[in-house]
Amino acid sequence: MENGKEYPRKSMLQGITLFLKETFNIFDDTDVNATIDDVKAGIPIKGQTAWVLIFSILIASAGLNTSSTAVVIGAMLISPLMGPIMGIGLSLGINDIFLLRKAVNNFGIMVVLSLITSFLYFSIPVFQNETPELIARTAPDVRDVIIAFAGGLALIIAFSRRSKAITTISGVAIATALMPPLCTAGFGLATGKWHFFGGAMFLFSINTIFIATATFIIVRFLKFPFEHYLDSKRKKIISNVIYVSAFVILIPSVFFFYKLYKQSDFNQTISHFIQEQKEKKGVLIFDIDKNHSKKEISFAIIGNKINEKDLNKLKTLLSQKGYGNVKINIVKNYQEADKNKTLNEDEKILLTSQKIANNQYPIAAVFEDISKEIHAIDTCIVEVSYGRILKSNFDSIDTIPTFYIKWKEETIDVDFKNNQIQNWLRVKTENPKLKVLAIQ
Repeated sequence: MENGKEYPRKSMLQGITLFLKETFNIFDDTDVNATIDDVKAGIPIKGQTAWVLIFSILIASAGLNTSSTAVVIGAMLISPLMGPIMGIGLSLGINDIFLLRKAVNNFGIMVVLSLITSFLYFSIPVFQNETPELIARTAPDVRDVIIAFAGGLALIIAFSRRSKAITTISGVAIATALMPPLCTAGFGLATGKWHFFGGAMFLFSINTIFIATATFIIVRFLKFPFEHYLDSKRKKIISNVIYVSAFVILIPSVFFFYKLYKQSDFNQTISHFIQEQKEKKGVLIFDIDKNHSKKEISFAIIGNKINEKDLNKLKTLLSQKGYGNVKINIVKNYQEADKNKTLNEDEKILLTSQKIANNQYPIAAVFEDISKEIHAIDTCIVEVSYGRILKSNFDSIDTIPTFYIKWKEETIDVDFKNNQIQNWLRVKTENPKLKVLAIQ
C-alpha cells in the first residue's frame, strides 16, 4: 500500500519536472553558430547601415520634438544600434578580442554619428522646444535598469533560437529605447542644456551596459565555445584583457543599479508624503525638486501649512532608510506659483481662491472671466459687482468676499438662483465663506 501511494507521487513529481524542463529549457532550440554569425553581421556600420541609422535618428528626433510616441517607436524599430552592443556582450562571452575591438569601434562610430545627426536637427531654432518626451529621457531610475537587463536577456535568447522570433526582437528594440536618449543628448548639445545631455547619456549608458551584460550572461549560460588561439601566451594575454573588460562592464552595472535603486526609493518616499499632504491635509504642493545626491527637497505650497509633526515624521522615515540630515525647503509664495507653468486646472483654481481669500489677487484680473461665467449661467442677470465685507462679532473681525447680483425685474425665484450661484462660486474658488447677495 505504501509503495502504491509512493509511485503515483513520484510519477506526478516527474511529470511536473518534465513540464518545467520543456517549458523553460532554452538549450534544445539553440543554434550557436548561427547566433554568432547573426550578431557579427549586425556589428558593422557602413553603407546602408549608416544611412539607416541617420534616418532613424532623424525620425526619432522629430518624434520627440512633437511628442509623438508612434513616430519614436517607428524609429526604434529600424535602428541598427543594438548590433554592436550585443557584439560587445558576445565577444566577452566567447573570449574574442578581435570581435570586441570591432564591436567597440563600431559602437563608438554609431554613437558619434547619432549625436551629430540629432545635434544638427535640434540646431534649427524652431525645433528647440522642450517636450515631455525629451524631458522623460533625462531622469533614469531603477526601472530603466530592469527594462534594459530584461530586454537584453530576451534579445539574446530570441537571437539564439533556430527560428528567429522577429516580434520578440522588435519588442526588445522598443522596450530598451536606445535611440531616444541619444536624440535627447543631441538636443542638450544643440541648446546648451547640459543637464539634458548628462541625464540622457546616463540613461543611454545604463541601457548599453545592461544589454551587453545580459548578452554575456546568456552566452556563458548556453556555453558558447570560446575562441581558439594557437599561441598559448597570446591566448593568456587576450583572456586577461577579456576578463578586465568584463569586470569594467559588470562593476558599473552593480553600481548603477544600487544608485538608481536608492534614488527611486528616496523619490518614492517623498512622493508618498506629498500625496498624503494633498489628499488628507488639503495642502497644494507645486514646484517640487527632489535631489537625492545633495539630500535636499524643495517645494512651494498653497493653502494649509505643513505642520512640524508631519515634517519630523518625514525626516525620521528618511533617516531610517539611510537618508539622514535631509534639508527641506518650503516656500509659501503666490508669485512663484504664478510663474510656474506646470499647474493643472484644479491647482490654478485653488491658487486663485487662495489669493482672493487673502486679498493678494488683483480682482480685475479674474473678475471679468468670473462675471462672464456667471452671466452664462443665467441670462436674467443684469449686473455683477464684487466687494469685501468686514464682519465683527465684537470678539473678532472677519473678511467676507461677496458678489452682488442685480436681476431683471421680472425674474422669479431670485433667492433660489442666488443660492445656486453662491454654491457654484464656493466650489469654483474653494472658499466656503463666499457670499452672493441680490441687489435692486
